[in-house]
Amino acid sequence: MTETQVLGSQLIIRSLHRLGVKTIFSLSGNQIMPLYDACLDAGIRIIHVRHEAAAVFMADAWAQITGELGVAMLTAAPGITNGLAPLYSASQAESPVLLISGDSSVGEDGSGAFQELDQVSITSPLTKLSIRPLTVQELYPALDNAVGQALAPRRGPVHLALPFDLLTAETGLKELPEPAASRAAAPIDASSLERLAALVTGAERPLVLAGPAGARSHMRAAFDKLEEALGVPVVPMESPRGLKDPSLGSLSEIIPHADLIVLAGKCLDFTLGFGGTRALGEHARVAVIDPDARMLERAGRLLGERLALTLQGEPVAVLSALRAARPAAERSAWRARVDGALRNRASHGLAASAGAPLGPRALCETVQTFLASVPDPVLVCDGGEFGQWAQAFCTAPTRIINGMSGAIGAGVCYAIAAKIARPDATVVVLMGDGTAGFHLMELDTAVRENASIIAVIGNDLRWNAEHLIQVRTYGPQRLIGCELSPTARYHDVASALGGAGFAAHDAESLKTALGLAINSGLPACINVSMAGEAAPAFSASDPSATGH
Repeated sequence: MTETQVLGSQLIIRSLHRLGVKTIFSLSGNQIMPLYDACLDAGIRIIHVRHEAAAVFMADAWAQITGELGVAMLTAAPGITNGLAPLYSASQAESPVLLISGDSSVGEDGSGAFQELDQVSITSPLTKLSIRPLTVQELYPALDNAVGQALAPRRGPVHLALPFDLLTAETGLKELPEPAASRAAAPIDASSLERLAALVTGAERPLVLAGPAGARSHMRAAFDKLEEALGVPVVPMESPRGLKDPSLGSLSEIIPHADLIVLAGKCLDFTLGFGGTRALGEHARVAVIDPDARMLERAGRLLGERLALTLQGEPVAVLSALRAARPAAERSAWRARVDGALRNRASHGLAASAGAPLGPRALCETVQTFLASVPDPVLVCDGGEFGQWAQAFCTAPTRIINGMSGAIGAGVCYAIAAKIARPDATVVVLMGDGTAGFHLMELDTAVRENASIIAVIGNDLRWNAEHLIQVRTYGPQRLIGCELSPTARYHDVASALGGAGFAAHDAESLKTALGLAINSGLPACINVSMAGEAAPAFSASDPSATGH
């Protein structure tokens, strides 16, 4: 090798470093060892995990927390396929994730090479772009294209499969190629903007529904400013339970009273009843702002005459332009009504049992008291039924949930990435005992990386969501396969891996365990005996009851 020439692996890693990437989440494997070696010279930190899925989940959380590109790196065939489920989750969460995978050599294509696999065909349905360069000359353009696609509206994951022989080959370059010019945003159609302004100005009870990206802390701040400037409530949606998301209180009962609903990057899908009148009401007109023309076409197909306007563009940019075009209208009563619905936590027969076994509401309220007392709290909610309790009764300025995909199990991974991104934050993940089984071993990663997260397991000894489906659908005499071990000591796993573990059985012992966990300075797991209850549902019938 000529000393001054750049190898393919160095080209990729140095280019990522120039883009500001300082951390990559990965599990090692033969085909990506040249990339590992290049990270040494570039000063990029590798967070080495215990399962490939964890690396992609962590890259997803990194993107959600920082607003930057999250990068995961996996090896070929079984490595990349182990990362598919979290790739789907990242897609549904609209997270800009770059998944780099090693691949068999181009020179061995079609020869039955070790771990030869058509990766692009597998990942294409899960990504905005999946690409495999075939020559060293294609390496940099492929990377540049992938990163640009990941960060362009609507954000999402991309996949770059890198053949081994391209990583070890000389590129013929002595310096990195010049970065491509930033892509200019398409101008907003002036006539459509004027029509949108007229719709918003003329509405008495308008409501903006944002997509998952709108729930990120950096995006939420932008939407909060727009809400004040326009006088229109803005509600981000990021749960597969849609308008029935417990963290939205009794919003579903308010929606039918809106006379204008603006979908600002919120896809019209199952979470909105496919736009049916049962979800959106019979009288509201609907305007759709979306960067994806396919979502505008879908809205036209599902809404028919109720669709007042479609406008292709990035939602925050469009609404910011709208703010400049028209002053805010006075809608304080309507905004207060929507806010009251969002805060509502009234539910018939809902009791907060603090005894043993601890009720899920009391568990979450105890954790919420802790979150309110610590600096820079970050909350992660994961799981089926228990995850819904956590979303309803716990809050923090920064929150990650398992998201639109409905996948569970990523909680520990999300928490570790959050702690690495924000080392001074207090990161708490709440998850069920079913959820804990997916990635509890990543507590080893937390110990090695000094990521002192606190994992709180609500342990009801079963897969409660499916247990409840069986009870409702088939009857209590037809229960099968959803029980979990009463002797499992999840907290001892943390201790065995070098962290701290605690058991709790009531609110007082949970409070004590939380204090011990944060004072330990170690990754900690608190195993809480909990009563299994269905996820909460809230009603506006008792407006006096509000949440946190």
